[in-house]
Amino acid sequence: MQEGWLETPFSLVDKRIWVAGHAGMVGAALLRRLSRENCEVLTVSHDALDLRDQGAVKGWIAANKPDVIIVAAAKVGGILANSQNPAEFFYDNIMISTNIIHAAYEAGVAKLLFLGSSCIYPRECAQPIKESALLSGELEPTNEAYALAKIGGLKMASYYRAQYGCDFISAMPCNLYGVGDIYDEQNSHVIPALIMKAHKAKMRGDSVLHVWGSGEVFREFLYVDDLVDGLLILLQNYSSADHVNIGSGQEVSIKELVKIICDVVGYSGDVVFDKSKPDGALRKLLDNSQIFESCWSPSFALKDGIANSYKDYMCRYEKLKANNQPIKQ
Repeated sequence: MQEGWLETPFSLVDKRIWVAGHAGMVGAALLRRLSRENCEVLTVSHDALDLRDQGAVKGWIAANKPDVIIVAAAKVGGILANSQNPAEFFYDNIMISTNIIHAAYEAGVAKLLFLGSSCIYPRECAQPIKESALLSGELEPTNEAYALAKIGGLKMASYYRAQYGCDFISAMPCNLYGVGDIYDEQNSHVIPALIMKAHKAKMRGDSVLHVWGSGEVFREFLYVDDLVDGLLILLQNYSSADHVNIGSGQEVSIKELVKIICDVVGYSGDVVFDKSKPDGALRKLLDNSQIFESCWSPSFALKDGIANSYKDYMCRYEKLKANNQPIKQ
């Protein structure tokens, strides 16, 4: 086992655990997973607590006294949303991170887990991407603002460990998908966006499905329930300033991903890739050796996870399509 892994696990028994961002895909999966642990889970809605409000966050933590905080809250979106709204993505995410981390320090929270994103890594770096690649090159321009905010959060967690002795750790997931994902024209990530496009094309009887980019880039995807299993392993067994990658270890081309999604959805038309639209980084495969050595490994195959995601989409779609409402969390 590498440096930073504990000989005596941190116990979650009888701990008060605040899942910040519990309404999101990752947060909801954490609630499902933590329900199997002997702990008390704390949540608070966005309407009741604006995580961008420093005073409100400090007051809520002081009043509710969590022992553990998992920072799964974030403003997220795809390439289009990130490109059009960089100020919002930077401000919202940097405020969420700094407010929670500082208030956790002030309140003496026993442990905090900050969730980043693989977009923190440089656009051009050796594959698979080791944790040490952070800040070794220029970021992907299409989501630079979001990445910088996430880098700020993980570095802040490490600084508070160094200066104040806080047991704050960070995890860097690869591209995530699963039950509870966002289905929205402007804000969806690649898998939910493609599920939505393929389903609409099937329902309209379209002969052609148009997809952004060349289809030649490769991505690594992890089903959200696999992620949260790994996060609990980190909470209980890891304590270091260095962040830990967590991914499936498998990469797939967007062209192959579209084929899998079309098979799951039942769309049989032609697929045309619009090469005038941005691709993003050519490859993003994480080096997951640390988390793999902890005896964690993903259990969901990509096609099975996509099938579960499509069932979830259809459940929400059927409820909302009569009112012509977008499917959001």
